[in-house]
Amino acid sequence: MSTLARLKRPGITGKLFLAVLATATLVAVAVSVAAQWSFQRGFIGYLNEQAVQRMELVLPRLVAAYGEHGSWDFLRRRPDVWFGLVGVGPAHPPDPPEPPDSPPSSPPKGPMADLIASDLLGAGRRLSLLDSQRQRVTGFPFIMASSEQREIVVDGRSVGWLAMAPIQTVTDAAAVGFLDRQLLASAAAVAVAVLLSAAIAWWVARALLAPVRAVAGATHRLAAGGYDTRVPVRGRDEVAQLAQDFNQLALTLERNERMRRDFMADVSHELRTPLAVLRGELEALEDGVHQPTPELLRRLQQEVATLAQLVGDLHELALADVGALAYRKEDLDLVPLLRGELASLQAEAAERGLALEAGLPAGPLAVSGDERRLRQLLLNLLANSLRYTDAGGTLRVTLAADGGDAVLDLQDSAPGVPDELLPRLFERFFRVEASRSRGRGGSGLGLAIARSIAEAHGGRLEARPSPLGGLWIRLVLPRLRRRGEGEGA
Repeated sequence: MSTLARLKRPGITGKLFLAVLATATLVAVAVSVAAQWSFQRGFIGYLNEQAVQRMELVLPRLVAAYGEHGSWDFLRRRPDVWFGLVGVGPAHPPDPPEPPDSPPSSPPKGPMADLIASDLLGAGRRLSLLDSQRQRVTGFPFIMASSEQREIVVDGRSVGWLAMAPIQTVTDAAAVGFLDRQLLASAAAVAVAVLLSAAIAWWVARALLAPVRAVAGATHRLAAGGYDTRVPVRGRDEVAQLAQDFNQLALTLERNERMRRDFMADVSHELRTPLAVLRGELEALEDGVHQPTPELLRRLQQEVATLAQLVGDLHELALADVGALAYRKEDLDLVPLLRGELASLQAEAAERGLALEAGLPAGPLAVSGDERRLRQLLLNLLANSLRYTDAGGTLRVTLAADGGDAVLDLQDSAPGVPDELLPRLFERFFRVEASRSRGRGGSGLGLAIARSIAEAHGGRLEARPSPLGGLWIRLVLPRLRRRGEGEGA
């Protein structure tokens, strides 16, 4: 991807920043528009309330004028008198100008002063006078259904109505200027809010994605072979869980890489020993140092058999790793399988001076499995215990049902395995360096193959210290239930 294309396409930080900024801008604009609309409606409502208060000031003047004239005819003939009554013009012709040396006139006082002070946006010009039949006499020419009306009562008799047309929109220059200033202040507040939101959004985007960038950088180092790469885990959110999962992945890859290297070294070592023996013997034969006696040929045959077993075990493990190991499962009874393997090892146990104790159930214990592979599994476990138990020791084998599982326990006497090495017991080529060493035979793959077979049958292998002083191997396989068999069987 070119540099220009990368610049045109924002990263996660840019996308998150734009998303937060757009959201904040929309919210700020929406709130500002709503506040401006609410303020304008409230301002108009306030002006209408002030106009109603003005009506209350005009009513007594109209009552007095009606009482003086006895009708509204004088207002029909003299509209200028009406404007004087409502405070938007003089009720009588103006007085002559005062002499230059006279003191300035004082501002109006009393009801007229109240009328002038309350004349917001020409409230007096929106007043209409109606007679008792609600017919217009003078004033504002339009009477609307929403107009405020007050009854004019003289000597207990209704003589007319005073109506005030409400303000629908603001057109007065001063009021429009006031609203414009409010709109400008609101726009400035929105601009400040957007700029502040942009700064906060940028900081939040970088702060939130800093751990993600750390994981991304660590992923590149991991892909380059840096399996010791780790990222710090901070907090308990999803990003922290991502970092924790990455560390677990790196740990697994590091362990697998170490096992791969150990495996290659172990294979090389295991092949080197029998090959060195074969080469030495063959060179001795070639140089005439040794003669091809039956004893020498038997030793050579043993080394070849060791190599063949090692190659076969490696091939079998390779097939198990790729899932290509064939299994033909059927319903089997574990009891006769185990009894047959124990019988085949009875002579070897006696030769080694080991007591072989067996506790088998009286009835069948059925599992679903491949008979040949299960025999191989049992033989590997039993042979491992026989091979590494000191002479004069004991091998105790028990088979029993435990809930929905068939459980096989193999406990042997000394020597034991240190607790810290028990988890590694099923690794390929792993041997305890002291008593359970290579000198006792075996390729070091028997328990690894046994675990592979157990897992292929849905079971598991466990290792723990034995009460007899040696090793306790437990094999757990899911068993088949017969019809009518209870859960507690």
